[in-house]
Amino acid sequence: MGKTFAEKAIARAAGQTDVSAGQIVDAQPDVVLSHDNTAAIFRLFKQLGIERVKYPERLCITLDHAVPAPTTQHAQNHAEVRALVEQQGVQHFFEVGRGICHQVLSEEALVLPGQLILGADSHTTHYGWLGAFGAGVGRSEVAAIWATGELWLRVPESIKVVLKGELPFGVTSKDFCLKLIGDLGADGGLYASVEFHGDGISRLSLESRMVIPNMMAEFGAKNAYLPPDGQVFEYLAERIEKRLEIGDWRLMMASQGTERDSRFDNLQSPISNPQSLISNLQSQALYPDPDASYHSVVEYDASTLEPMIAKPHRVDNVVPLSQIKGTRVQQAFLGTCTNGRIEDLAAACEIIKGKHIARGTRLLVIPASSEVLKEATARGYISTLLEAGAVIGVPGCGPCMGNHMGVPAVGEVTISTANRNFRGRMGTRDSEIYLASPAVVAASAIAGVIADPQEVS
Repeated sequence: MGKTFAEKAIARAAGQTDVSAGQIVDAQPDVVLSHDNTAAIFRLFKQLGIERVKYPERLCITLDHAVPAPTTQHAQNHAEVRALVEQQGVQHFFEVGRGICHQVLSEEALVLPGQLILGADSHTTHYGWLGAFGAGVGRSEVAAIWATGELWLRVPESIKVVLKGELPFGVTSKDFCLKLIGDLGADGGLYASVEFHGDGISRLSLESRMVIPNMMAEFGAKNAYLPPDGQVFEYLAERIEKRLEIGDWRLMMASQGTERDSRFDNLQSPISNPQSLISNLQSQALYPDPDASYHSVVEYDASTLEPMIAKPHRVDNVVPLSQIKGTRVQQAFLGTCTNGRIEDLAAACEIIKGKHIARGTRLLVIPASSEVLKEATARGYISTLLEAGAVIGVPGCGPCMGNHMGVPAVGEVTISTANRNFRGRMGTRDSEIYLASPAVVAASAIAGVIADPQEVS
């Protein structure tokens, strides 16, 4: 019997030749992610009576959830994180303003195909767009990984989702995800490895692909996976060449301390030999076998999909946009690790350019990273948004988790590009959150009600 991606990835991380769904193994992650919660993790770590993190070179820490610090407590947490970074010699630390952890680690090429990344953030599933096994774990689990370098994992069963054909104009990968979650429920992928296949996936831009594994955290998935192709390998190669000096890059590869990274030992400078780098990335990638066994298989015809909306207060409370148009909104939010990239800002600007935000409605725009902000500024998107009356925030998570930068008032309605809409998610229990694509959020900001982008003039 063939193996799924999850079985292959966890076997590699556990140093075993073969594992099967349901088996429990000790696995060594290649990357360990944390963010503002690093301070709380460090307190747990110190309770173990251990002074030093076993593999500090594997840690990636980003300050992103409450930036700039909105309270003294947040500021203190940030100060403790900075002290930890210096004390433990953490190489991969990203300060306030660099952006959301999942976007930043992707931009920095710190996660590669076939690797295992465990993070103290539920949306660590995000890294499936790179062909990596990304899973969220708890703070105590991360503290244990810091201490031992490993964590036990149960090999998940796998669900195969096939998308065939091309999405119609105005329909996005966000709509596809909402449709899937709406059809199968928020627990439809509970502790599963969700694999995405089909020409409908390979037709998507890289930024559209990033949305899919991110949203699968709302499906209950342990991880999600998209088969990496030439576009992914070229993206990573370009990032490695552009951002990392060869010494730092080779240290990153060698620091994993596992046999599976020895394939990089003979690699010459990726700057002087980019094709060799791409070949090595390809050789590291993992793909499921054709005869792999799946818990279930779901197929969608992309041509039949339409814009979708998740209504309050559940992400699986999904209806077509056509059924919910006209609902009054006081706040529109464009950003988050789901939809805060250049492609998303471009879609919004196409609708907003030359128009103005509706009276009584505000539009908050928070780019996912400083790199996105810089590129959006160069392309004129930021000017377009400002001229329309939008508010631009510091790259980071912003109001997504209700810390600051856009907490709604009691009774207000927000339409958001985020991934969660449960009661109180944005900081106010008695408010409502609708989830939609960037184009729908932008159109709704112009109209002052939930609107179809093709009907906003």
